[in-house]
Amino acid sequence: MAGKASCSQASVGGLGSGALSHVFIQYPPLRCNIPGSRGFYYDDGNKLLLFPTSDQVFSWKTAPFSPNAAPDIDSITEGPICSIRFSLDEKIIAVQRSNTIQFFHRETGETFTHRCKSESDSILGFFWTDCPSCDIVVVKTSGLDLFAYDHASKSLALVETKKRIVSWYVYTHESRLVLLASGMQCKIFHGFQLSSAGIVRLPKFEMVMAKPEANSKPVLASEDVYIVTVYGRIYCLQVDRVAMALHSYRFYRDAIIQQGSLPIYSHKVAVSVVDNVLLVHQVDAKVVILYDIFSDSRAPISAPLPVLLRGSPRSDSFTSRPGTKESESLEVSGSNDNQAIIYGDGWTFLVPDLICDVANKHLWKIHLDLEAIAASSSEVPSVLEFLQRRKLEANKAKQLCLAITRTMILERRPINMVAKAMDVLVASYALSLKTGSYFKGIKTDKNTSNVPNVSAPGQGVDVNTGRTDGLGKSAQHKSASRVNSVSVSRPSTYSSSETEDSSSFEPSKISSNDSQFDGVKVDTGAESSATGNPLNASVSEQQESQLTSPAISPDEMYRFVFAPTEEEMIGEPSYLVAIILEFFRSANLEKVKVHPNMYVLTIQLLARSEQYAELGLLVINKIIEPSKEVALQLLESGRQNFQIRKLGSDMLRQVSLHQDYVLLLVQDGYYLEALRYARKHKVTTIRPSIFLEAAMASNDSQHLAAVLRFFSDFIPGFRSTSDFFTFYHILNEMNSSSVVA
Repeated sequence: MAGKASCSQASVGGLGSGALSHVFIQYPPLRCNIPGSRGFYYDDGNKLLLFPTSDQVFSWKTAPFSPNAAPDIDSITEGPICSIRFSLDEKIIAVQRSNTIQFFHRETGETFTHRCKSESDSILGFFWTDCPSCDIVVVKTSGLDLFAYDHASKSLALVETKKRIVSWYVYTHESRLVLLASGMQCKIFHGFQLSSAGIVRLPKFEMVMAKPEANSKPVLASEDVYIVTVYGRIYCLQVDRVAMALHSYRFYRDAIIQQGSLPIYSHKVAVSVVDNVLLVHQVDAKVVILYDIFSDSRAPISAPLPVLLRGSPRSDSFTSRPGTKESESLEVSGSNDNQAIIYGDGWTFLVPDLICDVANKHLWKIHLDLEAIAASSSEVPSVLEFLQRRKLEANKAKQLCLAITRTMILERRPINMVAKAMDVLVASYALSLKTGSYFKGIKTDKNTSNVPNVSAPGQGVDVNTGRTDGLGKSAQHKSASRVNSVSVSRPSTYSSSETEDSSSFEPSKISSNDSQFDGVKVDTGAESSATGNPLNASVSEQQESQLTSPAISPDEMYRFVFAPTEEEMIGEPSYLVAIILEFFRSANLEKVKVHPNMYVLTIQLLARSEQYAELGLLVINKIIEPSKEVALQLLESGRQNFQIRKLGSDMLRQVSLHQDYVLLLVQDGYYLEALRYARKHKVTTIRPSIFLEAAMASNDSQHLAAVLRFFSDFIPGFRSTSDFFTFYHILNEMNSSSVVA
């Protein structure tokens, strides 16, 4: 999607936008102004915002995000705090104090302490895991220590040690991936994925760093490396300030492949992921650039624009947009309760989609403005592809797609452009049928892990395991980091929750389904294929409720696009017919069944313009598929054309609508033929009086006698019915009249 700044005059398909941004934060934030605080911490394993004081820990649930959430309060002992994490069942609080980790049982109040045995080692951090072999991983300067938590003895039992020289590390629970940095420039990495499927050891790799003009060698810092999960794929993003680029690496089981670089325009950069859209915050420039990296394109979705503060009751200035809430300018001075300094010094970005304002002690959630994004590009097929991949606001994405498509047709855009749009929408719907996402929402099971595993190049892996032990291990969590109190072609590409594209890299030399990594057998739990299997990345808090798919069914296309468009369009209907035929082509290509109302509309349009020859060809070649609705419309439209009416009557027989065909014959005066057809096909649901009345109306006594004889012979007891006596009397009168005459 080529990007252009969205403004009040910009539109795609007539969708205006008064917003000067594509990303916003919604007022009010989650406030955590606790006196005596000692900084913020974010526990990504449980999606908890932690706010410790000297002897207490205040914890807020951030998923689902609620500004009115009340904190839980737990008591701890006094002492320095380096890091805090709750166990995955939230029964134990682990507090790192320099070179020791202290554990507090929330229910019993029992405590114990784990110390680093070697004086030459230092504890860099720790994290809880749902790996079958261990419960907690301690990262030290000498490598990883994997421990199992012993409930009986309230202690840690060492399971395994992985010796590495470590300068610092990064870890996210969402990916279950830990990267250990080493070397003089901290650009050499060892990686391990510790998930419910086992332990995967990644190959050692080295990050790219541009050489400065001077002889000095830049050192990579932990804040320059981000682990993100986009469309189920695990990426590492590295900030290179010398090259002014954001390098991207994708993880496979036996390789780490650099995926290219994105330009940066600020020395201070931060990264977020919202609904599988990558947000690169240019903090110094106070703007954010959006990328949809599903396809190979590295072009931004739109122009760099600031984040918008929306919904605040007080602001120096604001812009409004019809049909939406008031949107307030980000450049708001001050830091009182109702205001925020955008990209202020106190902002810390928590992957994937949270912002912690340390100065004001606020937590914000980042949102995409899909309407503004749609209005920022004139490449309609690319916009539709982008919208069809959105899941968090599926209904809004669907409504935008419908409005854009409808407006394209009303504006009589080139047929080839509309055809591409049809291809996008139909392919997306076909994919949603295959995955089942169109018929049912996605409901989160809190006991089920949905972990994006590193995969072999060219292969996607889906690991869905549900191990729940005494620590209640679960997988629906985000990035962990401490917040210091001082500091769009044909649409074969759609959301990873449905499918993943096949990679162009060489196949893995190691089987990705059952392999040995670092002495641990790993079963991916999923079959690999050339097209890849669905990868369930993060399970967003918004997926804890039922979700609908943004895919649009043929019935919805008829009701919300073609039917309203047909009412509004004036003049020759040939353009609309051409668009409908393109829709039929797309549906046939994807093997999607078209709603009969679409065929009925096509017949009406062609009959209105008296294009009976073209209509006949469409029916004969079965481009218009047979159905009762189609047959009846052909009969109706064929009042002025015998050939079309005959096609309708033939179609009734073709689709075995024998009763309707018999009634049609009677209506056209062929009641004797109707009787023969009814007897042959055993049509017994039509009242005899209908045939008798038709015979009487012909004023032919012989025909009436034949019909009476037919029913007397083939319907037992007919001679004792009122119909027989009535029409027998009429027959006698007709015969008497003929004799008198």
